[in-house]
Amino acid sequence: VQLQASGGGLVQAGGSLRLSCAVSGSTSEINAIGWYRQAPGKERELVADISNGGRTNYADADSVKGRFTISRDTAKNTVHLQMNSLKPEDTAVYYCHAALSYWPYNHWGQGTQVTVSS
Repeated sequence: VQLQASGGGLVQAGGSLRLSCAVSGSTSEINAIGWYRQAPGKERELVADISNGGRTNYADADSVKGRFTISRDTAKNTVHLQMNSLKPEDTAVYYCHAALSYWPYNHWGQGTQVTVSS
């Protein structure tokens, strides 16, 4: 499985960005695709994921609820994270993640930097 993340950048508070994770390889062995983020000095945390059945999950609802939306384009094997009403505290490196049905069960793409200026 290969994950190619894109879409990060610099945006002012209140702005929007859409992250994309292009998935290739043994996609039939993927249980879910998710986005995690890691801010400086903090642990990596789940933002949202989507299962191979299309079920979505948003972690720590208060931080992203109503602002972030995860979706997938099955024809293009791409998962998107639409981020609206961005806040400076959303600044982090965002990582695409695949939950696999085989060892090592986790696979990470490269990170993409999201910086939100106040």
